[in-house]
Amino acid sequence: MSNDKGLRDAPVKIGTKQTMRMVELGRAVEVYVAENADPRLTSKIIALCNERGVKVTLVDTMAALGKACGIEVGAAMAAIVKP
Repeated sequence: MSNDKGLRDAPVKIGTKQTMRMVELGRAVEVYVAENADPRLTSKIIALCNERGVKVTLVDTMAALGKACGIEVGAAMAAIVKP
C-alpha cells in the first residue's frame, strides 16, 4: 500500500464487525478491503459502502492491510473514521 503511514496515523477501526458498524453509523470515511479475504464478508461491506457512498480501496492481502494498520496479524477490512 502506498499510504500505509497515513493509515496508521488516522483514526482507524480494524476488523469486520467494527468496520460494518462504522459504515452503518455513518462514521466511516473510507474502507480498505483485502482482496484475499472471504468473499462472503467482503461482498457485504462493499455493497454497504456503495449504498452509503463510502469510498472502498482494495488491498492485495490481509497481511498487507494488517501491516498498514500497525498490527501483526492480517485484517480483512479496516475503516478510517471521522474523529
